Formats: sequence, structure tokens, C-alpha cells
Amino acid sequence: MKNSEIKALNFDELKQKLSSEQEAYRKLKFAHEISPVENPMKIRDTRKLIARLQTELRAKELAK
Repeated sequence: MKNSEIKALNFDELKQKLSSEQEAYRKLKFAHEISPVENPMKIRDTRKLIARLQTELRAKELAK
């Protein structure tokens, strides 16, 4: 997901996307602990996406 796509989301959509990405991250980490995942870079990409979502969410909170 690109930054422009993240900025286009409204507050509720951001919260929903953030919670779904956090759940996906937890599942990925768990799967990787049991047996190595096919693409371990996906873990890092998911973590960075979560950070970008949190940053944009915080910016929208401050803008209110």
C-alpha cells in the first residue's frame, strides 16, 4: 500500500486497516516461529506498513 493510498483513507478506514494488518502480522510471526515462511521479507514489509498506518492515524488525530 502506497503512502498516497494511506493518506486517502479516512479515520475509521485507517483504524480498520491497522487492526487487520496487526492481526496479519501476528499470524505471520507465529507461522515463522513454527516453520520458516516462504518470504521472510513480508514480515518486515508488514511491520513497516503498520508503522505508516499508525503515523497517518496520529496525524489525523492531531488535525481534529
